[in-house]
Amino acid sequence: MDLNKYQKAANRTLMGEEQVLTNCALGLSCEAGEVANLVRRYTFEGDKLDRDQLTKELGDVLWYLSQVAEWADIPLNEVADDNINRLNVRYPSN
Repeated sequence: MDLNKYQKAANRTLMGEEQVLTNCALGLSCEAGEVANLVRRYTFEGDKLDRDQLTKELGDVLWYLSQVAEWADIPLNEVADDNINRLNVRYPSN
């Protein structure tokens, strides 16, 4: 799926008008913590890494990330392109 199309489709489900940036930034942090906790339990507690649960949590991270970018009027494709360009500069021989 095109990231900009995802961003617009995800925005349809955004509820409320107040403190959108704060809500989405805090939600992003919480969902990233859910991903980290799955990895922690896999790494240190011997849990099986549940691919379906990891996919769900990564999707939640993506939703919140897309809405922080939407709030700032930054297309998600631009975020991805900028990141790859910076990585290419940082790691030119890889």
